[in-house]
Amino acid sequence: MSQTRLLVLVGSLRAASINRRLAEAAASTAPEGVDVVIYEGLADIPFYNEDLDAEGKVPASARALRDAVAASDGLLLVTPEYNGTLPAVLKNAIDWASRPYGEGALKGRPTAVISASISQNAAKWSHGDAVKALGVAGAAVIDEASQHFGTIGQRFVETHPADDAEALTQLAATVRLLAEAAAVKVQA
Repeated sequence: MSQTRLLVLVGSLRAASINRRLAEAAASTAPEGVDVVIYEGLADIPFYNEDLDAEGKVPASARALRDAVAASDGLLLVTPEYNGTLPAVLKNAIDWASRPYGEGALKGRPTAVISASISQNAAKWSHGDAVKALGVAGAAVIDEASQHFGTIGQRFVETHPADDAEALTQLAATVRLLAEAAAVKVQA
């Protein structure tokens, strides 16, 4: 049996962000046969510019993201909410991975979104914007795999999400559902 590979894109660039810790905790829940990898390097990718997206001009950092998404069986976005929407770094990643239009690495890729913020809203606006952008880009968003974490500044300030049984259960469900969708796509 081949290994199912899930790629995680984290929308917060802070090394110690709670969103990053949620991604780490999600990776720790991977069942046997599933490899969950957190992508490093989103901060190095220039903003999408069609002038750069031409033969021989695509920046190495953008090419590396496209290759990583294409090599994955499924994609997991973990997004905070900045000013009521998703962070520019995630939107930029979606833009680069969606090109060339209609043929990009996102096309048909099983994808799930986890949102988390300090508010009780649980970054649901950011989540909605991510789902919209991913859907327009051609990703196969697995809605039932979504998770929303609110008031994370209180909940996870002293406790890593990996030490929170309820959070681990929720994250494990997301990883399992995404891996199942990815396995179905691979077998098709």
